[in-house]
Amino acid sequence: MSTTKARGAGIASFVGTSIEWYDFYIYGTASALVFGRLFFPEASPAAGVMASFATFWVGFLARPLGGIIFGHLGDRLGRKGTLVATLLLMGGATTLVGVLPTYASVGVLAPILLAVLRMVQGIAVGGEWGGAVLIAAEHAGPKRVLYAAFAQQGSPAGSILATAMFALVSLLPDEAFLSYGWRIPFLASAVLLVIGLVIRLRVEESPEFVRMRERREVARLPIAEVLRTAWPLVLLGIGASGVGIASAYFTNTFILSWATTDLGIAKGTMLNVLIIVSVVQFVTQPAGAVLGQRWGAARYMLIAFAALIVCTPITFLMVGTGSPPLVTTGLALSIVFSGTSYAALAGFLAEVFPARIRYTGISLAYQLCGALIGGTTPLIAQALLNWSGTIWWVVAQYIFIILLSMACVTVLHRRAAAARPAPVTTGA
Repeated sequence: MSTTKARGAGIASFVGTSIEWYDFYIYGTASALVFGRLFFPEASPAAGVMASFATFWVGFLARPLGGIIFGHLGDRLGRKGTLVATLLLMGGATTLVGVLPTYASVGVLAPILLAVLRMVQGIAVGGEWGGAVLIAAEHAGPKRVLYAAFAQQGSPAGSILATAMFALVSLLPDEAFLSYGWRIPFLASAVLLVIGLVIRLRVEESPEFVRMRERREVARLPIAEVLRTAWPLVLLGIGASGVGIASAYFTNTFILSWATTDLGIAKGTMLNVLIIVSVVQFVTQPAGAVLGQRWGAARYMLIAFAALIVCTPITFLMVGTGSPPLVTTGLALSIVFSGTSYAALAGFLAEVFPARIRYTGISLAYQLCGALIGGTTPLIAQALLNWSGTIWWVVAQYIFIILLSMACVTVLHRRAAAARPAPVTTGA
């Protein structure tokens, strides 16, 4: 392993995923704060938020399609070119959201166009994550758990950028914010796109893929091979990814909406809280990669999940007080364990799929989890809150996801260990 090349691939992975997640997260933030009023104005406030979260989910439904399309291209043609394509697609769709007409201008066409662009975002991020993980991990050799986490750092970095942008524009008067202020974070994506392309074009192709191409071991139809030979790994990977995906949308989307709508916390205050929490995640998350590399990714993730079960009720109790310092402390407590487990997830999944179908396999598992668990998280949480009038059903929803992830990580780790060839020993 060339440390310089591995580090360069890791940095390119981090920068690209930061921009991709920035684009994806600003949509979630706008869903909680503004889309209900601008694109679904005839609905009640609660129904408007639900409708806004439904378009938010559309992006997650499209993510498996992106995983299949770009997973096929990544396993057939290479990781690097695929990652350039996903970055262009995401940046273009996000910038177009910034110039969309609202319901007041074009009626029902507005939410339709919003949903279409969200779908394009979903296809792009569906192909991005697997490639970003692999371009870093496959340059790293035995240190793949550590280097794959470079891609995972893009999530909190993107969250910090997205939340900071909305915190700035939320300082505008409400009329200005609703008129043009909300568009600024989306339009800024065009600038970030250029930066990301310059960095990503400099990275070299994955050495593992180059070796497979030279040996003519590249899969002809990766998705068919995955479904024929690795579907149990995909199903287990979906569950294993649950906490890593859902936790961000409990925090950045559902809790943001709950706090600003039901608890009466000002949106600017809550956005500042989320910036602090994202910084905590960014700083602490690498510890999960270090410990996952040292102890084993599965072992560390299970420890973090157990701690998260204990922390979840405490977190929601603290957020429910409506006190910004307590809200910040509660969310930071939870994010330490969900974030560090997320850092170890990428290397864990990359280790369990064979190299020839790895891009398609990890993309399908992760993105199906996004569609089935991540995208439904704020929608189900809001529905439970509307139905019950109490936050404890939402707490139960989160704990259920944690338990599911614990079970799937355990089984997936055992299957992967059993599939590894036994060490060769020699007799006297």
